Amino acid sequence: MEKKITENTIITEALEINSNAPEILMKYGMHCLGCAIAHGETVGEAAEVHGADLEKMLEELNAIE
Repeated sequence: MEKKITENTIITEALEINSNAPEILMKYGMHCLGCAIAHGETVGEAAEVHGADLEKMLEELNAIE
């Protein structure tokens, strides 16, 4: 994975950066990965809306598999 996912990364970009992102994001209650909101909402905004632990989620999203 070349690019790092941050709280400012748009959800659809995170899906392109990490092939495991859908599974990780769904684990945190983010089930609308293909909807219009995913094209404009950042990972940080989504974490706040869903009450997710942003730091833990970012760790998982940026873990090298």
